[in-house]
Amino acid sequence: MSAHPVTIDIWSDVMCPWCVIGTRQLETALAGLHDEVAATIRFHPFELNPDMPPEGEDQRAHIMRKYGRSADEAAQGRERLREIAAQAGYSFDYSGAGDPPPAMMWNTRAAHKLLVMALRDHGAQVQGRLKHALFDAHFQARCNVSDPAALIDIAAAVGIDRAEAAAALADDELDAIVTAGEQQAWDWNITGVPAMIVNGKYLIPGAQDPATYTAALRRVVARETAA
Repeated sequence: MSAHPVTIDIWSDVMCPWCVIGTRQLETALAGLHDEVAATIRFHPFELNPDMPPEGEDQRAHIMRKYGRSADEAAQGRERLREIAAQAGYSFDYSGAGDPPPAMMWNTRAAHKLLVMALRDHGAQVQGRLKHALFDAHFQARCNVSDPAALIDIAAAVGIDRAEAAAALADDELDAIVTAGEQQAWDWNITGVPAMIVNGKYLIPGAQDPATYTAALRRVVARETAA
């Protein structure tokens, strides 16, 4: 029996640590299901902080302000995320040269425009490579992923032409597509990310462990093959 095709639409943000964790856990589940499920993954825009100014905000200060946490609580929460990410096979540790720059939160509108362009013009695999590169740039290299020059470099690193990436960042049509993608999330009643919708019907909210994703995908396959 051939693997059952599924399309997994993921709403997420580049700034979201749980989105990295959820994506890695899903990939682990899919690796174990390679004989059962043939998945196409598409990423869609969800801005956690659409009003973030161009200068960004210190990550710890942002968490304290947005969630009303103390400095100690913010540090403890970050350490818990680091441990969970490590269990999922992802590191939040700085991997660049020299002393690490401050951990920051940035506006992600431009990054989402690039991701929309990558899916539209190059397909899901290239978009997936770009999404992972953006995660790494933010969490591991601590790049300013709202900076056009940095975004063009990241796009070029996954094989997207630099001129094409620059044009995408200036494209008003892509900006409108990002807005429409975010509206689609609201239409699905998605208020937090990651949120995954399988075959346009079945919602898997939040970052789950591989066993949960495996069970959910098997239920989808069983339901669709029994129909």
